[in-house]
Amino acid sequence: MSALGRINLLVSLFFAVVTLICMAILLRQAGDDVHRELAAAQGVVDYLADSVRRSPDSLPPHLGQSLRHVRAEWLAAGQAVPPEAGPDDWLGRWLYPEVAPARLIALDDGRRLRLAVDPGDEIDEVWDSLRQLLGLLGLSLLLCLLAIRWAVRHALGVLEELLTGLQQISQGQLDTRLTSHRLPEAQRLAGHFNRMASALQHAEAENQRLNQALLRLQEHERNRLAQTLHDDLGQYLAGIRAQACLFGLLAENPQGVRDAAQRLEAHCVQLQEGFHALVRDLYPVMLEHLPLRQAVCQLAEQWQGAQGIDCQVHLIGEVPEPSQEAKLHLYRLLQEALTNVARHSGANRVRMRLQQRGGQLRLLLRDNGHGRPAARRGIGLRSMCERARCLGGELHYRGRPGRGWTLYLNIPLEERT
Repeated sequence: MSALGRINLLVSLFFAVVTLICMAILLRQAGDDVHRELAAAQGVVDYLADSVRRSPDSLPPHLGQSLRHVRAEWLAAGQAVPPEAGPDDWLGRWLYPEVAPARLIALDDGRRLRLAVDPGDEIDEVWDSLRQLLGLLGLSLLLCLLAIRWAVRHALGVLEELLTGLQQISQGQLDTRLTSHRLPEAQRLAGHFNRMASALQHAEAENQRLNQALLRLQEHERNRLAQTLHDDLGQYLAGIRAQACLFGLLAENPQGVRDAAQRLEAHCVQLQEGFHALVRDLYPVMLEHLPLRQAVCQLAEQWQGAQGIDCQVHLIGEVPEPSQEAKLHLYRLLQEALTNVARHSGANRVRMRLQQRGGQLRLLLRDNGHGRPAARRGIGLRSMCERARCLGGELHYRGRPGRGWTLYLNIPLEERT
């Protein structure tokens, strides 16, 4: 059932209850009034009967036509007395359940006069009141339903348009927008819907750009890995192979053998360092063996040695040990932040602070670079924001021209039992 149908049904039920209550009150009041009127009419019947017995000539010939609630019937001499009949409908039987006996008066000329109480007029008045009440409530119900239909017509139109818009949004049509309406509530609803659709459309476009950037980054990392294996590790392996071939030629030259062995050892050391650097880029094995504070210090030390930028780490208080997954996200976030400093900030000094405060792990990273805002948010900053979201925190960053960039991160600590 539609919303309008449910509203109409509820209003109709309300009017039905009100009608029943009004009818009950009306019938109760009518019953009391009918009993009083008919009691008074019975007094009139008794009075007329006594008057006729005392003075038959004083009785008007058209007595039954001039009295209300009293029925007078003339019976000729020898005419049978008809049986007394009560009200013939349910309302009359309910209002006048006990029919008072008629008074039969015999006159000297053989005629007889029967006087009885007649509740017909009172019952007709009650019927008229019931019809007026039902008509008034019926008209009120009709006007109320028409008013409701007129009032909610625009609202139902807005609701139908909203449902259609949501269906289109669920089907991927993120450019769907609602039109403006006259009702203030409809205007606010359309405004919220349009802002939601715009946010979804922007998020979809951002996701597409992020996916493309991730694909480009993946391809770049593959090219870098292939180039490292080919230029560095492949070159060292070729040197090792060449030195190994010299051993056969220098068998009679001990000094040449010693020199070749030294070069071979140097190539092996360089090959090992290259492998270690490559492994650190692919996965920081140190996280499995070192606590967080030592891993952060080692990262800063390695980065400072590789980039030549002063990096100072301040670990305030006891730094809690998060889960392995959280530690990996935090480590990668710091790694990406330091990479951005080296690539884009132009800084020669970085300060990093890590501390626990108020049930949160707080990270602050600040450089002394140019501080100019980036033209657009790159893949590095997006990945840091995503890792912050995975940690249950939120990343904030601010650049001040000439005073460098500052990065803030608050991470809720896991409760340990």
